[in-house]
Amino acid sequence: MGVDLVLKLLINGKEETLSREMTLAELIAQRGLNPKSIIVEYNYELVKEEVWPQIKLKESDRVEILRFVGGG
Repeated sequence: MGVDLVLKLLINGKEETLSREMTLAELIAQRGLNPKSIIVEYNYELVKEEVWPQIKLKESDRVEILRFVGGG
């Protein structure tokens, strides 16, 4: 019998709960975000898209997802 794993972390300043372990790349995909139109800060450091699949989210992590907005 498995134990349900629940992770609490801050995403864009709001506490959220994940029902399973996932990588940063999986979180971005789950939210339907276009990786080419966002930048991601993970625990106060900007991280490049190529390392997202290597980052396993952990309890109390902080993730900020910022979208590029065009304008003039």
